[in-house]
Amino acid sequence: MAISTFSSLLRYRKWAKSNWIVASLGLLLIVFSLSFFLYLTSDSVPSVDHYHPPITSPPDLVKLKLSSKAKERGAFCLDGSLPGYHFSKGSGSGTKSWLIHLEGGSWCNTIASCSARAMTRLGSSKYFEHEVSFQGVLSSDPSQNPDFFNWNRVKVRYCDGASFSGRPEAELKNETRLFFRGQLIWEAIIDELLSMGMSNAKQGILTGCSAGGLASLIHCDYFRDHLPKDAFVKCVSDGGFFLNVPDVLGNPTMRSFYHDVVKLQGLDKSLDQKCAARTEPSKCMFPQEFVNNIRTPVFLVNAAYDYWQIQHVLVPASANLDKSWAKCRLNIKECDAEQMKVLHGFRSSLMDAIGKFHQNKAGGMFIDSCYSHSQMLKPVMWHSPTSTRIKNKTIAESVGDWYFNRKPVKLIDRPYPCNPYCYNMNFT
Repeated sequence: MAISTFSSLLRYRKWAKSNWIVASLGLLLIVFSLSFFLYLTSDSVPSVDHYHPPITSPPDLVKLKLSSKAKERGAFCLDGSLPGYHFSKGSGSGTKSWLIHLEGGSWCNTIASCSARAMTRLGSSKYFEHEVSFQGVLSSDPSQNPDFFNWNRVKVRYCDGASFSGRPEAELKNETRLFFRGQLIWEAIIDELLSMGMSNAKQGILTGCSAGGLASLIHCDYFRDHLPKDAFVKCVSDGGFFLNVPDVLGNPTMRSFYHDVVKLQGLDKSLDQKCAARTEPSKCMFPQEFVNNIRTPVFLVNAAYDYWQIQHVLVPASANLDKSWAKCRLNIKECDAEQMKVLHGFRSSLMDAIGKFHQNKAGGMFIDSCYSHSQMLKPVMWHSPTSTRIKNKTIAESVGDWYFNRKPVKLIDRPYPCNPYCYNMNFT
């Protein structure tokens, strides 16, 4: 894309200097947008601050399947291509148990950012990998995934840019050729999975990471209501508890961003209606505003020093023009004493936001104090000999104990840097 654009520019050598500048800036914006969205959702780990042993068993490679029900439902990715998912069939005692994982990858809040996104795997199935590895909570290896290894496991690909919640009415309003069909994608794929045997499920879990973790909360009760009444159903959000806090300059960066997402893609009717009836709808993108309205039991997996939120909510690039946070936002070990006070304050905001939910007897949580984000798909964080732990429990053990009612799980870590098991990301 970038090469062909640059080649076409070379044919116009007689352009005025101002035109050259405008064209160059446009090209730079497109390249930046593509790399930005891919960076936000990379499953690779940049580096961590302590060694982890290699996972000995090879990961499962699971093939892509484009939805057979999407076209008739009008459910399309941003560019009009068909949505898809990866399905690994359950076995033995897990044949009637289903775990649905919703992929994450930020959001798009303008026509320009959604158009750029439509040229990546986050907006078009044309760029989906034909096979993906199933690791962590999706793994079939019982040593890596002790409670859910033989369940029917599904990874739903994310290609709408609005946490599987956009609606087509917004397309006409915004006069765009983009497809805002996230809600229809969600409904079409759930219908398809029901026809594949999920309608007979005895157990079910809806989970997701990041923007998919938010989607797992938004759609939790819908998932529960479409499975058999006697099925045992719960939801687990991984890195999806985004906070409504100002950035370090006092600007409502995330609130404004969510406002634009909701307005552009028409999310009003997809969000919690009790919440939307009492406040501005875009506030209902923040889990603290609606998590207590969810009828289905919910488990929260979240890092108290969530690197994505620190880099995009607390200290976005717009609040770091003097570069005073340049090192700290990329590596928590580089933060000075004053910056750590701000990060501890961010953790305190999370504690306040989950305060009422903490009293929910059916709910559960694993809130570690790591500089991390979206931990359930990474074996070294989900379950391994050196995985992140709180009170000597891995995330996998904690989720399993909670789901199967083996014991209540309300684990909250002490503040950074007290947890020696943390896998703290280092982006430098």
